[in-house]
Amino acid sequence: MTEIVDVSKAPAKVAKPKWLRVKLPTGENFKKVRKLVDNYGLHTICQSGNCPNMGECWGEGTATFMILGNVCTRSCGFCSVKTGRPEQVDWEEPEKVARSVKLMGVKHCVLTSVDRDDLKDGGSIIWKETIEAVRRMSPETTMETLIPDFKGEVVNIDRIVKVAPEIVSHNIETVRRLTRKVRIQAQYDRSLEVLKYLKEAGLKRTKSGIMLGLGEEEHEVIETLGDLRSAKVDIVTIGQYLQPTVGHLPVQKFVEPEQFEKYKQIGIDMGFRYVESGPLVRSSYHAERHMF
Repeated sequence: MTEIVDVSKAPAKVAKPKWLRVKLPTGENFKKVRKLVDNYGLHTICQSGNCPNMGECWGEGTATFMILGNVCTRSCGFCSVKTGRPEQVDWEEPEKVARSVKLMGVKHCVLTSVDRDDLKDGGSIIWKETIEAVRRMSPETTMETLIPDFKGEVVNIDRIVKVAPEIVSHNIETVRRLTRKVRIQAQYDRSLEVLKYLKEAGLKRTKSGIMLGLGEEEHEVIETLGDLRSAKVDIVTIGQYLQPTVGHLPVQKFVEPEQFEKYKQIGIDMGFRYVESGPLVRSSYHAERHMF
């Protein structure tokens, strides 16, 4: 019988292994983008989230922007975004984001957002208008949208479908058994249904992501990969969970790089078009390469 791990109970603090060391961002293109961000007060989740891959992504012309504010209506145990009552929607935000993309010369734009369960449309109208604004100002820029589940409401998901970003992503985050601890207001099967609906609605590339180190077993990760393939997901990212603060879920284990390679091969054998798997992999890591 598989041991049930209670992720609410912190183990003895585990030291970060050497393979989690992050290289400092360098390169002329990174410096150029950083200067633009600082000079114009632009906002990217790359910076605010202290992403370990910021230098590499900016050097490749990829940046991630978070829309619909910085307060989420959900309280996931892994996420450092503030939970509470969000501010009113900024209807000028689509134009602001589009101007940032143009100023930065972004080749591949990744958009994400907080969950806005307080809104009837779940924020889907702002999503739609932001995608349209980026296309209007930077027609050569490709886009990936990392969307919430919109509580599975088709009318809201359809707004994303109609503007058809090049890649539409929704993260399942963890295995079925741990979902209620890790994603308190989310549902494992609902996420799968959203991903399947997106593909069946005609979108060319769908994507999802999983975090490791929360107490999952190998067979559960493989089962989750199988569930994502059954939902016709094309691209999957697999990375190491890192605890943002002491108030968040503790890391149960730092997964060896060799295990990430094993999962990558398993995913490829299952038929995923692209698998990014490694300790420092995040949702938008190598996003520009997923355009296949």
